Amino acid sequence: MKPHTKKYLALSLILAACLLAFAAAGGQGRAQSAATLDTSAAEARETHGALHILDKEGKPAGLCPLKHTDVRADISGFITRVTVTQEFANPSQEKIEAVYTFPLSANAAVDDMVMVVGGRTIRGDIKKKQEALEIYEQAKAAGHVASLLDQERPNIFTQSVANIMPGESVKITISYVEYLDYEDGSYSFVFPMVVGPRFMPGAGAAGSKTGAPDASRISPPVTPEGARAGHDISVSVAIDAGMPLGDITSELHKVDIKKSGNAKATVTLAGGKTIPNKDFVLKYKVVGKDIQDAFLTHAREDGSGFFTLFMAPPERVTQKQIAPKEMIFVIDTSGSMNGWPVEKAKETMKYAIRNMNPNDTFNLIGFSSSVQPLFDRAQPNTDANREKAERYLGDMMGRGGTYMMSAMDAALAPAPDPERVRIVCFMTDGYVGNDFEIISYIQNNLGGARLFSFGIGNSVNRFLLDEMAKYGRGEVEYVLLDAQGKGAAERFHERIANPVLTDIRIDWGGLSVSDTYPAAVPDMFSNKPVIITGRYSGKAQGTITITGKTGAKKFERKIKATLPARNPGHDVLAPLWARKRIADLLARDYLGAQRGQPDAGIEEQITGLGLEYRLVTQYTSFVAVEERIVTQGGVPTTVAVPVEMPDGVSYEGIFGEGGRFQTQAYGATTASLSSAPAVGARSVSPSLKKDKASPMAPPAPYPAKESEKTQNPSAPNPMDKLAAPLQGLASKVWNEGVNGDWVSDQVTVTAWLVRISIQVDPLTADNLAALEALGLSVESKAGGTITGALDARKLADLVRFDFVKKVEPLK
Repeated sequence: MKPHTKKYLALSLILAACLLAFAAAGGQGRAQSAATLDTSAAEARETHGALHILDKEGKPAGLCPLKHTDVRADISGFITRVTVTQEFANPSQEKIEAVYTFPLSANAAVDDMVMVVGGRTIRGDIKKKQEALEIYEQAKAAGHVASLLDQERPNIFTQSVANIMPGESVKITISYVEYLDYEDGSYSFVFPMVVGPRFMPGAGAAGSKTGAPDASRISPPVTPEGARAGHDISVSVAIDAGMPLGDITSELHKVDIKKSGNAKATVTLAGGKTIPNKDFVLKYKVVGKDIQDAFLTHAREDGSGFFTLFMAPPERVTQKQIAPKEMIFVIDTSGSMNGWPVEKAKETMKYAIRNMNPNDTFNLIGFSSSVQPLFDRAQPNTDANREKAERYLGDMMGRGGTYMMSAMDAALAPAPDPERVRIVCFMTDGYVGNDFEIISYIQNNLGGARLFSFGIGNSVNRFLLDEMAKYGRGEVEYVLLDAQGKGAAERFHERIANPVLTDIRIDWGGLSVSDTYPAAVPDMFSNKPVIITGRYSGKAQGTITITGKTGAKKFERKIKATLPARNPGHDVLAPLWARKRIADLLARDYLGAQRGQPDAGIEEQITGLGLEYRLVTQYTSFVAVEERIVTQGGVPTTVAVPVEMPDGVSYEGIFGEGGRFQTQAYGATTASLSSAPAVGARSVSPSLKKDKASPMAPPAPYPAKESEKTQNPSAPNPMDKLAAPLQGLASKVWNEGVNGDWVSDQVTVTAWLVRISIQVDPLTADNLAALEALGLSVESKAGGTITGALDARKLADLVRFDFVKKVEPLK
């Protein structure tokens, strides 16, 4: 048995027993300074069995230094210990440095890293981030094999491995522990496999001064369309439920399930391995009686103690009277949502709109490079307004950038209806680089509203979506692309109509507890347990009282608790508590972290916790150095590990049709088929490999809210390129027109087409082709002016072209 498994197994079995009947009672749930690689020379000297990017015919097309990732999870009750082993290899005859950007769970307490090279095992040391980098750089310069594990976001990490010799391999093993999710009778284990392409608000290539100053650190190169990254992944999950197991299902992957008795099972990927392009989502049920609440403790020799309180939710109470609400539906129609994702979002949104209550009001907001609300303000829930909303949804398509801050502002900034609670239903994949900034905006601007986030897709940004719901005082729902949107919409309406438990308060009964997380217990909208973790000092006994409301009734539950002076067991409670404490501290300074200017006090506290509990954080990293061996060959060539495009995300949506009109504000770039891409992981920004004929300049934010203007205060607002009669034209046609027809003194719109005059500089064949690709039907071109007809809904995309200088209407 693995050491980490031994450490938490007893705790996990206790949790499994405590939560026995809860499971049965629930219903159906659902790089541094980089040298450029001379790839022509490297490929000419490849060794037998080299690793490659594979083209659409399965033939070698480029080098890939990551060979394989192996994931092993040991699960019991609410706790899982996950071990991730990455095998890096050098297929060329030049010494290399491999840099791999990869995801982990945002809730993972990453507490170990081991490097195996040449038969020797080197355990990583946890250091301050800058100190770890200096140790790694010095080792790299001296020719030592070294590895460095950094956290870029709570769910994005970078593994760097220096001085991998030709034909040699290095294995890196990372370990973490986390709580499992549980809802409506099902446990869920999710392992993310790929970092999706992040949009960088503020324009510019990865690494430029945008809303994400660290853009290059979260933007791994993407394999070209039709190609393979050349590395794969295997997953094995061992479940020890301590009670009879029910159904076990894998949401997105084919799996083999082997049961051992009635309480244990091993789940592996069918065929042993797969392409890492979508989340591994495993759900399982257990069978048993109603459970008792649990209070678990761990006490160190120095007297410091840690505890975790689990409370099963009460039965949901259906209220007879439903308070009227102001429903704000927001849907992401940016490029990463193009195709299948936006269609799934539209399907889900349609059901959500159809099932509003009679006294609700609503508005529908689409956003990408611009924000397009259906109405100027929330309107009554009438048949006519719902029909208008469904027509609006029907015409939506995924294209453009992801200016989520502007959409959030449009949803939260308007004055609230004093007669209704505002409920924001926000559907997106979360593929943005300014995620910290968005969460900070919600923290400061939510007011009395509630925000419910919906993650649409098979590899979404779960960190952002979870935090949006957390600080939006709502709930998160994940809608996989092959799932039924209707079910997600029904759960949403059930949650907002009949919360399970609200106004939750905890009286600790005089127990000497401190630093409890979450600090304020959120309302329970789903059949999930309340999980509180904290610290205590001193031996004591007492009774904890939990109160709240279930519908209109008062709720109270008492739980007896014993705080021992010594308890060496359950030691994983310490890093799990530290992880919650770190997350709480980081959340107090999201904006500073986003801008690379963290609050010194908060940075110091997070650093101290990372060092004390041996955890990777935003400000602490693991570093390992093989000091006995000195490699020869000078400075290694840095090679980035290419990643797959996430399942369901279209290349056209990210890079434009045929990859030709690439949206540069996406940090992603395609990996060249003829080369292994270099990476600018720490100081050099990776260049975006764009077709030379591409005329598309970085898109500027439109309309730019004050929060986004601060990212690039000197950038002009592209909206100013539109003559006054054209500004807001799409909204006017929706609100006042009939079937896409609308007429004013200065503008005539017929079937959504508006005739316009466009001033461009320069007027080139490439720029003209870009306009035609957008949908412009060209009538004439002379000098620097083009006339033609364009869909009014595409005017916002039109002004994003840098070569477009002015747009005026033609009668």
